[in-house]
Amino acid sequence: MTQGAGSARRARALLLAALAAILLVLAGSLVATRLVGRDEAQRPPGPTGPTGTPPAGTPNTIPPPGAATVTGPLNLLLVGVDTRVSVPGWEPHGDSVLVLHVPAGLDRAYLFSLPRDLLVDIPAFPPAGYRGGRTKLTHAMSYGSRVPGRPRQPSTTQGYELLRSTVAGYTGLRIDAGTVINFPGFTRLVDTLGGVDLHIDQRVVSLHRRPDGRHRDPAPSGGGYVGPQMVYEPGVRHLNGWQALDYARQRYITGGDYARQRHQQQLVKALATKILDEDLARQPDRVEQVVAALGDTVSYVGGPRIVDLAYALGGLSPDRLILVGLPGSGVGKGSGYRGEQLKPVSTGFLTALKAGDAEAYLAAHPELRVKN
Repeated sequence: MTQGAGSARRARALLLAALAAILLVLAGSLVATRLVGRDEAQRPPGPTGPTGTPPAGTPNTIPPPGAATVTGPLNLLLVGVDTRVSVPGWEPHGDSVLVLHVPAGLDRAYLFSLPRDLLVDIPAFPPAGYRGGRTKLTHAMSYGSRVPGRPRQPSTTQGYELLRSTVAGYTGLRIDAGTVINFPGFTRLVDTLGGVDLHIDQRVVSLHRRPDGRHRDPAPSGGGYVGPQMVYEPGVRHLNGWQALDYARQRYITGGDYARQRHQQQLVKALATKILDEDLARQPDRVEQVVAALGDTVSYVGGPRIVDLAYALGGLSPDRLILVGLPGSGVGKGSGYRGEQLKPVSTGFLTALKAGDAEAYLAAHPELRVKN
């Protein structure tokens, strides 16, 4: 299956909203250090002054007041959006839809993906003039982004609200906050971190990139691409920014979009692990680079302040981030294909998650755990 020439210049990121959120949450102290005061982060603790307050130059180790009010369970919606800003009037699509669930104890987190083509009931959404219907999950973002009277000026934030309502209705989970990430920040972020070591679990041939990183040319016939292809062989590989992005995009591979979801989750965890292992929170200059790499490519929507959330969840470690794969199957075939549906073992996990029984359910269904 190939993509048309119209997608040849598709934005470089089909990216992972999860990336932004996991980095902000799992590396909570990193973000908190940047926001609370980077100049104090490297100074050793000193004695308190005569008033009981730390003297000038002492690190601020007191969590922000709002951190104490952050309690679980928490559900964060993580959305990667294809906006194709170069196409006039293009409506944003939810290419990657992930949910991070943090149980009441705030001592672990479960990350799972929902297929972009999942058949769902999208509720009516008056702000966009949408009457509701049953269609693919990816369309919730685009339908919700429509602003009456402004056909060429879609609102991604408004689209997120409809997507949030749709995901909440399907999963039965209350969505407390979310992030939306669009194009270019991901490549810069990975390069700023010096690349990432990732265990590639299957041979992946790129549809989009040449081995030197250049984009492949559209086929003269108007379908697909031509030219040499980048190949990612199994094993532990060090990927730079464009390679990590390209690898995470591929879905015309063995396993299809379900394999792509798995690869995105693995990449997110690898990046979060690198940030934590390198103790970047105590390196203010590096923190500055990481935050600058994200820039305005990330929007944080709703919920507690990100600095409060970061402090509250800063105790999480990579081995407590559990990746969960939810298998599904297609509805209809060929020209009659309508979308995807989750299998009973997958919907059972959502039920267990809502009831607080996720760990017991995964023990009974270990095949749902995604290996790093």
